Amino acid sequence: MSEISVTSFLLGSWQKYHIPGQQFKSPIDGSKLSNVTEHDIPSEDILKFSRNVGIKNLQKLNFHDRARILKRIGLLLNDAKEKLYSLSYHTGATLKDSYLDIDGGIGTLLVMASKARKEMDESFIHLDGDVEIISRKGTFLGQHIFSPLQGVAVHINAFNFPIWGMLEKLSSSILAGVPTIVKPSASTSFLAQECMKIISESNLLPEGALQFIPGRTNDLLDKLIGQDIVSFTGSSETGFGIRSNPNLIKNSVKFISEQDSLNACIMGEDVEIDDLEWDVFLKEVVNEVTSKAGQKCTAIRKIFVPENKLKATIEALKEKLESQKVDDPRKSDTDMGPIVSLDQKNDVISKISEILEECDIITGKSNLEKDSQHAGTAYMEPMLLYCSNPNNAENVHELEVFGPSATIMGYKSNEEVANLVVKGGGSLVSSIFSNDLNTIKNLSLKLAPYNGRIYINNRESMDESTGHGSPLPHMKHGGPGRAGNSEELGGIRGVTNYMQRTAIQSSPNSLSKITNTWIEGSNTLDPGIHPFKKNFNTLMIGDTIISESREITLEDVEHFAEFTGDKFYAHMDENAAKLNPFFPGRVAHGYLLVSFAAGLFVDPDPGPVLANTGLKNLSFEKPVSPGDKIKVQLSVRKKKRRTETYGEVGWLVKLENQNKDTVAKYELLTMNSYTS
Repeated sequence: MSEISVTSFLLGSWQKYHIPGQQFKSPIDGSKLSNVTEHDIPSEDILKFSRNVGIKNLQKLNFHDRARILKRIGLLLNDAKEKLYSLSYHTGATLKDSYLDIDGGIGTLLVMASKARKEMDESFIHLDGDVEIISRKGTFLGQHIFSPLQGVAVHINAFNFPIWGMLEKLSSSILAGVPTIVKPSASTSFLAQECMKIISESNLLPEGALQFIPGRTNDLLDKLIGQDIVSFTGSSETGFGIRSNPNLIKNSVKFISEQDSLNACIMGEDVEIDDLEWDVFLKEVVNEVTSKAGQKCTAIRKIFVPENKLKATIEALKEKLESQKVDDPRKSDTDMGPIVSLDQKNDVISKISEILEECDIITGKSNLEKDSQHAGTAYMEPMLLYCSNPNNAENVHELEVFGPSATIMGYKSNEEVANLVVKGGGSLVSSIFSNDLNTIKNLSLKLAPYNGRIYINNRESMDESTGHGSPLPHMKHGGPGRAGNSEELGGIRGVTNYMQRTAIQSSPNSLSKITNTWIEGSNTLDPGIHPFKKNFNTLMIGDTIISESREITLEDVEHFAEFTGDKFYAHMDENAAKLNPFFPGRVAHGYLLVSFAAGLFVDPDPGPVLANTGLKNLSFEKPVSPGDKIKVQLSVRKKKRRTETYGEVGWLVKLENQNKDTVAKYELLTMNSYTS
């Protein structure tokens, strides 16, 4: 294929430069691959465009609006996958590798879009936790909120996942409402550019929401302010350099970092050679060594095996690794393609040379031979190293070989292996292969403080497990210590990385207005008619009715007990109930009260209310005895659009007795039509 010119997308358009920049060759055959041109636009202008145009346009949209855009972008990219696959081969990726990068990135967009619509309100701020009652009478309350940063997100991405790395960060910053400048790794920016072109040409994102710089960023970092944020993926050395930028330090610019990680896998002491756990352990190790040619931040670098299984494990892994076909990634029978570049291969070999001061080569020795069939190319054979004295080794616990290499070590006890794992200084993920629950619990609790994720696989989970090296948008991606001590993804928590958490302290009415959520103690509205007769669009936050009273009789309690089979002594035995510290005597069932409450407030006729979809936060706060009277206050708490025809309404249902004491409370969820 012809050489690809990679340019910048700045100030709303693709820049037309003829200034040659960095040139890169295909790792497949050494042909000219890409020329990354440079831009000459001042950093101040780039940032001004994001801040003045991007913020204004992006923050006009609420979370649901942004989620819908991301979903449409994800579907567009899904339609263009074949083009992306064809380019991805020239990163050294096999088709299977490309699934991780391209399909994984698209999947992350779609998952995050879905989670935003389910877990975030149709709003501009995100509520964090429940209302805090910080006064005796409830006239002064507290609520934490997240609001979008009023700055720019700068995403500095790694070479190994040019699509997934870009999309997983974008999904969070765009959802948060923060305009983004993407800086891909120059070596694989040709693939990131194709993805960026699809996004920009769709015109789905508002103007200023997204810019793209494949070459040098010049003094961009020196111009950032306290409302900006930098998200970095790469080596700890590079991360430290960026983190140490005087301007970032001076302005306390938020910094998210996902860095080096010496990820470990452990075969449990209970695993025998004929066990299913043995087979899945071998499979996972081989996959993590060869997938993306080992160029994954989550790849297994340290393999720990009980000493009595060490010899058999080494032999089995050697055989499996040597059977992997290393060849042109475009061929269907290729198991592993080349390293991304010859320079990266040389870096891998350099680090392996240091580790070999403490280790022996089990397989892959040809990588170090000058007359090897892969000499002078970016291809490498998978490598397995053996460290006989891991407790006294240093390099094996400190140097990350970012390529198809892992080191196997023996251990004598759970205590010893846990100590060996944490010598890595903090990791993105460690995995445990065991079917012994005590081993799983013991190791998980010891390793958790030193890992962002603990992956456990055995016969119960093996059929559906996603794999040691696969971050998921639902779960945390990040790790402590050398791994960067940050957190990407993790569902909506990833979105809040790009937002400011603020404590709002105010009266119930003020808090209701700010949060667009009716809060107990704030003013109510007279709906005029029964609120079940009002459609979604005409319902108002705070619409409230109060029902008639109903007396709870002993006959009601006994009938409910007989009808449901719930004959718990507190409902049926006066003397036993009085001995209970919570009850004055026989009391009504909690679920009887919930049932009677529905009878008090439900309008029975067909109308906009389509379905009751559940209850949230049900609490029984005071017992109800036979002879007590209950009534219901029903208030519209919040609204959220769900589809083109109906939305979700959250109702606060509060039951009071004749003394105006709250006896039960919950949030009722209904689906309501937009029309009557």
